[in-house]
Amino acid sequence: MPKYVGADHEFHDEAFVQGWADRFVPTPERLELFDTIIGRVAGGPLPVRHVVELGIGPGYLAERLLGAIPDVTYEGVDFSAPMLEIAARRLHAFADRLRCTRADLLRDDWREQVAPRVGAVVSTWALHDLGGEAVTRSVYAACRALLPAGGILLNGDFVKPDGTVHDYEPGRFPVSRHLELLREVGFRDARCLVFLERELDDPTSAQNYACIEAVA
Repeated sequence: MPKYVGADHEFHDEAFVQGWADRFVPTPERLELFDTIIGRVAGGPLPVRHVVELGIGPGYLAERLLGAIPDVTYEGVDFSAPMLEIAARRLHAFADRLRCTRADLLRDDWREQVAPRVGAVVSTWALHDLGGEAVTRSVYAACRALLPAGGILLNGDFVKPDGTVHDYEPGRFPVSRHLELLREVGFRDARCLVFLERELDDPTSAQNYACIEAVA
């Protein structure tokens, strides 16, 4: 019988958030996703040296990126106050280059709350929690409006793998559909950079994620 692949979170609950952060420490595969994103940010001439992360969570990606790229500033966006507190503690050594912004990606005005000049938008394991294709498309459209020409979007997120027989929560949909949505809202050069922890037969909610890039 097909299984349902998804997860429920209580990111407003401080105890849940701390437990989730403790469990979700980066594995070698997750570090490969981080390093894919960091390599693209470091390797391209960004129009603005300011990076915005959607769903900063405990700050694992931010810590690695800020340590690797000393000339960028960083803005971590999250709707969860406990997550922002954990991230701020983890990233205290980078406080002079860090801004934490509480904003809800489900609200149309989240883009107005971040810095007006942004060179890259990054995200890992966050957008699938928004609920489905329509909301993800709305976030992609906001990112396109936020980024100047040459800015990049890098989304590392859980997806529904091709060939699966299982049911996935609506926010986990195929890479091909992500690429279609990005093109629809005006991005160019949308492509998948890497697909990690592919598992078709008996997937967990922490497997099957890809890094998708698009250029404004």
